[in-house]
Amino acid sequence: MKIKALLITLASAAAAFAQDAAAAAEEQPSMLGQFAPLILLFVVMWFFFIRPKSKEMKQMEAMRKALKKGDKVMTAAGIVGIVTNMEEGSNIVTVRTGSTTLIDFEKQAILRVINPEVKAEEKK
Repeated sequence: MKIKALLITLASAAAAFAQDAAAAAEEQPSMLGQFAPLILLFVVMWFFFIRPKSKEMKQMEAMRKALKKGDKVMTAAGIVGIVTNMEEGSNIVTVRTGSTTLIDFEKQAILRVINPEVKAEEKK
């Protein structure tokens, strides 16, 4: 008797589960609903990583275009010197690091300009 009751309970539970599975199969989420987390992830990555990096690259390019003779600069290698010559047709910049030491760099190697006038204006 107990086994019969157990089998009937299991059969009714299996039938209910099958009906729930069939109803769930009919109600599939839309394509937009499936890709919404992926789209949200891309938007967050663009907002926090790609956009600030492109803004920084534009600022670096503007700084390199405004470079002139006499600017005190720091290179990507950490060398500090003064720009003594800039070739017009190329990207070569000559930097004096000591009293007589001249080193040629590409403009892309200039990391920042260290001018005392600029620092004084930034403080105001």
